[in-house]
Amino acid sequence: MSGPPLSAAELRERLWHAVIEGSEYDAVDAVNAGLDAGWDEEALLLDVVAAVQEKIGAEWAADRITVAQEHAATAINERVIAVLVHRRPQDGPDAPSRGRVTVSCVDGEWHAFPARLVAEVLRLRGWQVDYLGAQTPTPHLVAHQHRTNSDAVLLSGSISTHLPAAHAAITACQAVGVPVVAGGRAFGTDGRYARALGADAWAPDARGAAAALEAGLSRPKAVRDPVDDLPHLADQEYTMVVRSRSRLVKQVLAELESRFPAMRDYSDAQRERTAEDLVHIIDFLTTALYLDDAEVFTGFLRWTSEVLTARGVPVRSLALGLDILGEQLHDFPRALRLVHEGAAALQDGVDAAAAPGTAV
Repeated sequence: MSGPPLSAAELRERLWHAVIEGSEYDAVDAVNAGLDAGWDEEALLLDVVAAVQEKIGAEWAADRITVAQEHAATAINERVIAVLVHRRPQDGPDAPSRGRVTVSCVDGEWHAFPARLVAEVLRLRGWQVDYLGAQTPTPHLVAHQHRTNSDAVLLSGSISTHLPAAHAAITACQAVGVPVVAGGRAFGTDGRYARALGADAWAPDARGAAAALEAGLSRPKAVRDPVDDLPHLADQEYTMVVRSRSRLVKQVLAELESRFPAMRDYSDAQRERTAEDLVHIIDFLTTALYLDDAEVFTGFLRWTSEVLTARGVPVRSLALGLDILGEQLHDFPRALRLVHEGAAALQDGVDAAAAPGTAV
């Protein structure tokens, strides 16, 4: 057979319609059709299932599918993965193995789908994989290394606010002699944050993770403190702003109500959502402080403004919240600089979107 008669685009379209309609059986039929047409499991996992999962996230952000649809579609895709990988007989205890690795999400990270893809691809390639799933506390991850002495830990993170926890996990695993491959959107599209946090390697996807392992990783020998990688942490701004988060949220909320009269008519649920939004803003700000990298904060604000615009929410309220937050952080020069850069990025986005007849 010169090539599969079913293209990736055709298979993705079939799977997309199945998951968005909530039909697990049609979703399984779609990937089975790919297998029958000559596709291998890895290609189906990465070129079809992963691509559909990415579309699910994009459609939710654009407000074209609901949260419930997003959750249901993701659950179906997870069961599709199980069907794909369980078609192949399990290897026996004496089967040859390339080595043993641990695949885990960063502590606090609930988006386990990318890590699951990595785990299954590595199993298909002959690795013995301990898949620990979502939000693994770092002490438990390290305890697992004491028990198994993995050849490597593959650490997955999707949300940038978990990067300080990722740093702790990286240094802790390396301290017990286990190298770490970092992957996922949290570490940057080019892996810049994986390098900043001292990971032994970065992988953009499951194939990249397999390639990093196959290239070989040296066992770490030196023990490092976080400040060795990020010397700017010595100014203590990150620690002090993190400790002030609750106070900052209360102060910004109070000022918002004073300066944004529409808030006075908010329901309790609306006030709660506003407080949650402020917590996210401060969490991304503190992560940018941790890394001393404004893009963590400005990128989040640009994405948030796009989500708000798609839902018909004025971006002006977000800009006002940043102004108030900056006033509260006047004693923290690095934090204040980041807030100003965030406000500028937000204004650039507003200006770009402000075509005639467009409400911002």
